[in-house]
Amino acid sequence: MTPPQQPSSAELGAPTQRIIEAVAAHEGVDVTAIEPPAYEPLYTVIDPEALDALFRTSSPHSETTARVILEYAGYEIVVHADGHVEVSELSTTETRHTDRRQKRNTPTAD
Repeated sequence: MTPPQQPSSAELGAPTQRIIEAVAAHEGVDVTAIEPPAYEPLYTVIDPEALDALFRTSSPHSETTARVILEYAGYEIVVHADGHVEVSELSTTETRHTDRRQKRNTPTAD
């Protein structure tokens, strides 16, 4: 008996789409709800075209262990070379560090 094959990254869809789908699932909302103004655009934290291109050539049978880790919408997102996306909530400490970084980088009106 042959073990079931894992879907290829192409069959799973673009990583950027899988990120949005995974966040929507964690939030308990429809994927169409993951848009401004409720959510910042994904392109504010990563170049979507570059991310999709990076994993477009990956094969589930390759020995590649590449992964991309990013923060988006209060979650840590991990995109694996095999096309799977993991979503986990940021810890309170990580969220505070992110908030501080954002405040330092936010221009203020004098």
